[in-house]
Amino acid sequence: MPVLQHLRGLHRQSMPLAGMRIAGCMHVTKETAILIRALRDAGAEVAWSGCNPLSTQDDVAAALAAEGTPIYAWHGLSTDEFYWCIDQTLTMDPNLTLDDGADLIFRAHGGGDGMTAGIIGGTEETTTGVHRLRAMADDRALKYPVIAVNDATTKWDFDNVYGTGQSALDGVLRATSVLLAGKQLVVAGYGHCGCGVAQRARGLGANVLVTEVYPIAALKATLEGFNVSTMDAASAVGDIFITTTGIRDDGAIVCNAGHYDCEINLDDLSELAVSSEEVRANNREHVLRDGRRLYVLAEGRLVNLAAAEGHPPEVMDMSFANQFLSLIRLAREGSSMTPGVYPVSDEQDREIAAIKLQTMGIEIDELTAEQQAYRTDYAQGT
Repeated sequence: MPVLQHLRGLHRQSMPLAGMRIAGCMHVTKETAILIRALRDAGAEVAWSGCNPLSTQDDVAAALAAEGTPIYAWHGLSTDEFYWCIDQTLTMDPNLTLDDGADLIFRAHGGGDGMTAGIIGGTEETTTGVHRLRAMADDRALKYPVIAVNDATTKWDFDNVYGTGQSALDGVLRATSVLLAGKQLVVAGYGHCGCGVAQRARGLGANVLVTEVYPIAALKATLEGFNVSTMDAASAVGDIFITTTGIRDDGAIVCNAGHYDCEINLDDLSELAVSSEEVRANNREHVLRDGRRLYVLAEGRLVNLAAAEGHPPEVMDMSFANQFLSLIRLAREGSSMTPGVYPVSDEQDREIAAIKLQTMGIEIDELTAEQQAYRTDYAQGT
């Protein structure tokens, strides 16, 4: 993760996060461990919980705990344990929060004004969490500023597209060992994550069919060469279904790459099934009354993290660099920012992209002085 390591070294001496207490709620993976170390090196005190009951890598959590970081996360949390872990991070009275899905932020708000009074700002990693926070802000319920890291170009055009595309299919392959070539693979939702899954699946030889509710997204999928239909039509022909919408009860029947486990209606499936058994790790077979078999992966949770290792570190490098710089910005400016959802600055986006290219050994051109002048010279015409 060379971008994050570069920033870590750059800020190790100045320690811009000195005096900051950061409560984090994010998948405990090897990539997250590098972020936590960078935050500590920048002067922060950190406590951490996992943002999904099945995504914690226990060996990573144990290693961080051995280094002295309070870690409240383990693989296979119950719902009660999941929220207990989040609550433990809040006992440190954080003045900054880092979230993936907004459960930590929502939990802090549930504690009343006394819980949020000392928090000067937070960050949010994923699309689902940003949607929740914008709804809170619209309802005037959000009590401190939050930077939408997810919406940075160097996050969602790379992490969401290439990270989700590769890691979701990695999870499917680990849980099933199925051959993707020649299969009818249905992707529910053609946002950044959905288009990444569709593109990677096509590259592996699958026949990809996309379902959508937004006309522009459906049109984009069509012009990029994918078949588009309704889920009812797709359910008659699909072999593999992957939901990437973040919306509940999508009707998909195999696996989910959205943040929460509500996209597959497991309660309805349980009522329809006459038997259910785990046939291999992260793969449960449900036999229906008519003899058909449906295989649900990773209990309907994030298949790329529950059944695999999540996004590769090369792409998480930029996402977590955005987290790192956004928390430094909040440490400096958060007290003067009003509650609301804020974007990552264009300057930060360009800085991270430039560092990433440099670490890859790639050089690009620069505009000449004449070209710079031409861009703002409205008098020149034909």
